[in-house]
Amino acid sequence: MLIVMRKDASQQQIDAVMQAVKFRGCKARPIPGGDRVSIAVLFNQGAVNESWFEDMPGVKQTIAVTRPYKLVGRETKPQDTVIQVGPVSIGGGRLVIIAGPCAIESETQAMTIAECVKRSGGDMFRGGAFKPRTSPYSFQGMGEEGLKILAKVRETFGLPIVTEVTDLACFDMVEDYADVVQIGTRNMQNFSLLRRAGESRKPVFLKRGMSATVEEWLMAAEYILSEGNPNVVLCERGVRTFVRHSRNTLDLSAVPVVQRESHLPVMVDPSHAAGYRDQVIPLARAAAAVNAHGLMIEVHNEPDKATSDGAQSLYPNQFEILCRQVRAIEGILKE
Repeated sequence: MLIVMRKDASQQQIDAVMQAVKFRGCKARPIPGGDRVSIAVLFNQGAVNESWFEDMPGVKQTIAVTRPYKLVGRETKPQDTVIQVGPVSIGGGRLVIIAGPCAIESETQAMTIAECVKRSGGDMFRGGAFKPRTSPYSFQGMGEEGLKILAKVRETFGLPIVTEVTDLACFDMVEDYADVVQIGTRNMQNFSLLRRAGESRKPVFLKRGMSATVEEWLMAAEYILSEGNPNVVLCERGVRTFVRHSRNTLDLSAVPVVQRESHLPVMVDPSHAAGYRDQVIPLARAAAAVNAHGLMIEVHNEPDKATSDGAQSLYPNQFEILCRQVRAIEGILKE
């Protein structure tokens, strides 16, 4: 249920409604709006009796929420969420481009790629310091040394940093260094990690699980919002199908579906969907055309020597072309 307060409702009246929700054994989550506050009723067992709240001072109306995702859905918050990360607004109307290597391998490598990202018009820098890999023998990342390099990239180029957290053990460390904490596809339904992300003060970049439905993806975001963190960016990165011509199948239909169902910004990662360099730019163009809020692109100055995902990483000159083309598409959509 959603309890919509009157425009002139006092803080005392809002607090009284929240106390009444808690008295009924539920959790109250205030949702500030443009001109009024709404209160989401969470963790209720079965239907909530509207009469408990609708006659309380300051209450305008109560609304039943029909979707399983209460905080993520547009029933609760019709207006789009815009997430501010330093100078970058995600969901604010401009296509946000996040780019960088799959893994941080050295300071020289990171700084070289970051210079390219900045020069080409990228908005944020990505790079893995902790890497969840299919094989236990593959490169697992540089750990805190990688995070320190990422911090130097931010200081040098003014690019906010996105990097992945792989488990609870490294969450505090990643949170200290990152501007945005990424939860990767393998951890989309790691519910302990999602709850910890909900307690974080940093925005969370939540990738869709490789076999997850849209509803499961949105419910994963619901875990984060239910713990108090409203700043979640969703990322479509391809789902596993029977095809062999690409690493995954990019589900671009998910973008308009999510934008209809949820107020959260949704971005697209064509690099992990493709798995092959020559598919990344066409898929990025398509993502821009369906009006995604942004892109996450893998770029490497020497992809043949990359410790992770070199085959899908763009060369710097290719990244420049991608930026130019998607900005052109963005301009057409705004006409």
